[in-house]
Amino acid sequence: MSEIPSVLQTLLDQKIINAPDSAKGRLLRTAAHLFVERGYERTTVRELAKALGIQSGSLFYHYPNKAAILKAVLVETIHINTARMQEALSRTTNPKQQVLALIRCEIESIIGDTGEAMSLLLSEWRSLTEESQADILELRDQYESLWLNSLKACEKDGLLVIDPHILRHFLRGAISWVKVWYDPDGRLDLEQLCEMTLTMAVKQG
Repeated sequence: MSEIPSVLQTLLDQKIINAPDSAKGRLLRTAAHLFVERGYERTTVRELAKALGIQSGSLFYHYPNKAAILKAVLVETIHINTARMQEALSRTTNPKQQVLALIRCEIESIIGDTGEAMSLLLSEWRSLTEESQADILELRDQYESLWLNSLKACEKDGLLVIDPHILRHFLRGAISWVKVWYDPDGRLDLEQLCEMTLTMAVKQG
């Protein structure tokens, strides 16, 4: 098993997330893949169990139902990416660097290990009960506050030309589509992509 970054190790130690190679970790990763590939509603518990090589009833040892699995997938990915963003922000010295750090973190989350789970946050979270949706929204608000605080700081420095909330909507949409067209092995490396995105978000100079 590869070395786990310290920011994720802290979440593991606090039992906020599951180890990727644990039974729950494999379950959530497999569920995220199937929910994206087939759709949450069309994916059956039997199909999920088959993909894991276990009996259907074994899934309920970890979670009471399919909805609980979806919620766990979403909760974990928000925790993981919020922690990664907080850690990246701690290394910045000004609002512009903060936005660049957030752009990099979000792009990496979209094209990296949490990409499938991140897409479910856009497409499937409304499949949950109202109570579970409220829990997800509360966590998502904490994630989004990191963006808005940084964008508002840029606005205060005169670096924005549009409202921070509107800009965040634009950035969220643009970054979510990176997974569709971006080739990590192509002529544009990740740092160049992040810098280009920054130039669309804040004034230069």
